[in-house]
Amino acid sequence: MNAKATLATLGLPPIAQLGFVVRDIEESMAKYDRLYGPWQQIDGSVPAATYRGRSADATLKVAIGHSGPLEIELIQWMAGDSPHREFIERGREGMHHVQYRVEDADGWIRRIAALGYAPIWYKRWCADTTFAYLERAGDPLIVEFLEMPPGGPGTRLPG
Repeated sequence: MNAKATLATLGLPPIAQLGFVVRDIEESMAKYDRLYGPWQQIDGSVPAATYRGRSADATLKVAIGHSGPLEIELIQWMAGDSPHREFIERGREGMHHVQYRVEDADGWIRRIAALGYAPIWYKRWCADTTFAYLERAGDPLIVEFLEMPPGGPGTRLPG
């Protein structure tokens, strides 16, 4: 890889989502409703993800809003092990990650390893749906890759 390569020069698609970790999702939805609402609340819990080399469950509350085509995700950590727990336990709240929707999450993980990024949280939900959170030393912002067909998990047509 070119020594001058950056995330911007690798050919990634535009950022699809900004993720914010919050202490109180209800309070945050009310605070930001006029900017990013209406909100869609979902259970964001993740069972048996690979987290820092071991299997871990995480219970998360998630709310999704939008700014034009950009998805705004609010995440409240409830229980278990995840990057969100680390963030809150370090006394932080606010912007946590940027998400890129990609065709081949594993391929992108390999591509950005040369830039110092390593996966810390990973889950293959099914054959066509994978997410990975990646971090690099000295950078508090996490990069997320989401591989998922537009119709949702399990909807990619063979071929």
